[in-house]
Amino acid sequence: MKTVFTVFVALFTLATVAQQPTKAQQTQQALIKKEALTKTSIVKNIAFKNIGPTVMSGRVVDIDVNPENTTEFYVGYASGGLWYTNNNGTTFTPVLDSSPTQNIGDIAVDWKNGTLWVGTGENNSSRSSYAGIGILKSTDKGKTWVNVGLTDSHHIGRILINPKNPDEVVIGVIGHLYSSNNERGIFKTTDGGKTWNKTLFINENTGIIDVQPAPNNFNILYAAAWERERKAWNFDGDGKNSAIYKSIDLGNSWVKISDNNGFPKGEGVGRIGLAVFNENTVYAFHDSQFRREKTAKKEQTSNALTKEDFKTMTVDAFLMLKDKKLNSYLKMNGFQEKYRAENVKQMVRAGSVKPIDLAKYLEDANTLLFDTPVIGAEVFKTTNGGKSWKKTHDGYLDDLYYSYGYYFGEIRVDPQDENGIYVLGVPILKSKDGGKTFTSISKENVHADHQALWVNPNKQGHLVEGNDGGLNISYDDGESWIKANQPAVGQFYTVYADNQKNYKVYGGLQDNGVWVANHNAKIDKGWKQSGKNPYESIMGGDGMQVAVDDRNPNIVYTGYQFGNYYRIDRASGSQKYIQPKHTLGETPYRFNWQTPIQLSKHNQDILYLGGNKLHRSLDKGDTWEAISGDLTQGGKKGNVAYGTLTSISESPFQFGLLYVGSDDGLVHVSKNGGGSWEKTSNTLPQNLWVSRVIASKHKKERVYVTLNGYRFDDFTSYVYMSDDFGKTWKNIGESLPTSPVNVIKEDTKKENILYLGTDNGLYVSFDNGAQWQPFKNGLPNVAVHDLVIQPTAKHLIVATHGRSLYKADITSLQDFKNEATVFSIKNIRKRSSWGSSWSKWLKPNTPEITIPFYSSESKEVSVKLFSETILVNTIKIQAEKGFNEVVYDASFSKKGRKTYLKKHEDNVIKKAKNGVYYLPKGKYKAVINDKEQAFEIK
Repeated sequence: MKTVFTVFVALFTLATVAQQPTKAQQTQQALIKKEALTKTSIVKNIAFKNIGPTVMSGRVVDIDVNPENTTEFYVGYASGGLWYTNNNGTTFTPVLDSSPTQNIGDIAVDWKNGTLWVGTGENNSSRSSYAGIGILKSTDKGKTWVNVGLTDSHHIGRILINPKNPDEVVIGVIGHLYSSNNERGIFKTTDGGKTWNKTLFINENTGIIDVQPAPNNFNILYAAAWERERKAWNFDGDGKNSAIYKSIDLGNSWVKISDNNGFPKGEGVGRIGLAVFNENTVYAFHDSQFRREKTAKKEQTSNALTKEDFKTMTVDAFLMLKDKKLNSYLKMNGFQEKYRAENVKQMVRAGSVKPIDLAKYLEDANTLLFDTPVIGAEVFKTTNGGKSWKKTHDGYLDDLYYSYGYYFGEIRVDPQDENGIYVLGVPILKSKDGGKTFTSISKENVHADHQALWVNPNKQGHLVEGNDGGLNISYDDGESWIKANQPAVGQFYTVYADNQKNYKVYGGLQDNGVWVANHNAKIDKGWKQSGKNPYESIMGGDGMQVAVDDRNPNIVYTGYQFGNYYRIDRASGSQKYIQPKHTLGETPYRFNWQTPIQLSKHNQDILYLGGNKLHRSLDKGDTWEAISGDLTQGGKKGNVAYGTLTSISESPFQFGLLYVGSDDGLVHVSKNGGGSWEKTSNTLPQNLWVSRVIASKHKKERVYVTLNGYRFDDFTSYVYMSDDFGKTWKNIGESLPTSPVNVIKEDTKKENILYLGTDNGLYVSFDNGAQWQPFKNGLPNVAVHDLVIQPTAKHLIVATHGRSLYKADITSLQDFKNEATVFSIKNIRKRSSWGSSWSKWLKPNTPEITIPFYSSESKEVSVKLFSETILVNTIKIQAEKGFNEVVYDASFSKKGRKTYLKKHEDNVIKKAKNGVYYLPKGKYKAVINDKEQAFEIK
């Protein structure tokens, strides 16, 4: 709930922060600019392969099922695009890949005409809910998309199509997440999106999260308004303007129906979800932020101390505690070994510690958030069209919303049973008595966080459910579930590649933990037969950064949100918790949601971890020392940890040459292992999130910084380089299309090559950032959160927040000398199975030899394949200016085989079962425009 103090803090913050939301016109111009850059990009043909995983998935936001054929449906993912199935989820096809974004808030399908509507910008309000670009419409089932407006909406709550008039569409717009704006409320079109009329506007901070029609009467609509404000340091998800509205004229006018009639009102009203059974019967699912009534303390059944006891305890009372009782508290709550009764009492006697510090020691911004005693989830019902509302249940619906009900808010009613309802949170609950009692229908193969649900109106018990882990289908009302996770739509935060020959790829995902697999793992459904997926889970929670000991790849450092890190020995299966702990009496450390770590390349026993201070361990995380003071602006009052370090980089040239960046815009450098620190960000844009600070691999004095204004709705691309340890900075992001920047990476071989990941795709520069080229082949317009280069394999691994991991071979980029050339070709091994399979009914195995080359212009190119001087085959390809690839199947042409056999009379070239003659073992070369490159079939 808002208070006078928090309002004052908000006003003060606005006065001190210079960032302004990016205008919708700028965003649209950026999309046009990127499309133009892509057409001329010299790297648009560099191939990216999705390497999964698919075993876990990403957050589903909406599901739309064909009522005439329930095996056909569309699924919208928060940042992973729109996917289509016509075989009940056995396979899916992406249908939004040609659009400028993959971010979705809601979808609607006109099944009679095949028209798709996508409201871009996620309808949740989490820390990773990305803004959209308006309303996209497709009349050809997703082959092409047109933006039909509401470009400043950012986040869409609901889209409804009038079943009797497909050109009449009503849309609930939530609006900006991190700033105020006027393009929120309810909008309506009667001409298929050519024009829009705003029919309900409350204020610039209150949008519409849900709109639902009365079945069989689209004239009657119910809508849920939601007042919310998110900052990097605070989320306020309630307000007096959150309410329920009703329209009886197709959404042309609206009346509030939740005032003084049984439904909560005032500052504590949070997110509301709606389920309409008929014109008069409606359920409302409310995230109440009103405080719970104080109740008399229950008699303690245990004599054990709790942290609350120390908050009011006097020094005298503390010193009277029995050592055994105090030690029990200290051990049970994980205090370090050095804090035991005898020495803690001495600290209290000396005045360096107060009794309350034994409570504060256990508290940080996150624990205080979870301790908030709000009412939480509650269900209301009206049977008279909103004239009066009544709560359906007694008491509290505990263990459903916890402290983050704003993240859920969906409710459904069975169209065949007024008393059959489903509420979505953690877990998913169903009721068969109108919400009086509930039972859980979460199961062992269903992710815990539930976001979307379709209830079959014609067959009771048939459910299609979307969650943070993908899609599930049930035919027995949730008693058992089928998992339908075929799409690779993982929301990765981080990626890491170790140094093994067959190197492994690690990644941390939103709400899906940390996973690992061989980089060349086969991503298909074969694991369901073998029982072993190539990806293995090694950590739960929200997966964070990973570091692997170069000396022993079984030693892995990783963790989950808010700095909870572990050292894992994968050989023994042991884990040790290694988060640095503040000293008793010291203010608790602040750890970012994505707490940074770095394992020193100079000494693999040395690990760095960033809180609000930089911590260093010399013994693999067993013990820690703070090697800095607070390297942030000191934090802000709020319910999210802020004033934290977000990035750490140690120079490969010098041990102890360290850089750190913070979430409040500070960059510091130390040249003496943390002995002293210098702030280097005074001339950079202020108060922005430092998404990366990177010490150069090629020049000791060089450092790169990327800043991110996403949490101010500022989408400017901030990228900077310094050649004097950060004393002066050069802006190298000016030529980029506007989009927040998440990561920058130097090429491991060429110092002038840089790779850049933004919220809308991946770029490369060949001139230290003067110009940027977007990648495209196989890679949609999706948020790129992290990058890693495996230097031996020369692979670039891309962690996307919505489409899992991608891999590309960057050998040709590293060998590029700005002229027409053929790049190195990987040798392949001759197989007797070429052209055949173990069964005639199966597709034959065919070899692939990738021949990369650069063309100085767009033209037809002949690729000639030679065995010594013999031309064995010729391939013609329409090359484009820039990097190209041709895939050769190692076959002879008819003429080439005859010429080859004339010279090699003793050779026998057998026809394969598929009728193709394949090259024998030997040395070959590819020639393009007099440029050649050798390769071998071994």
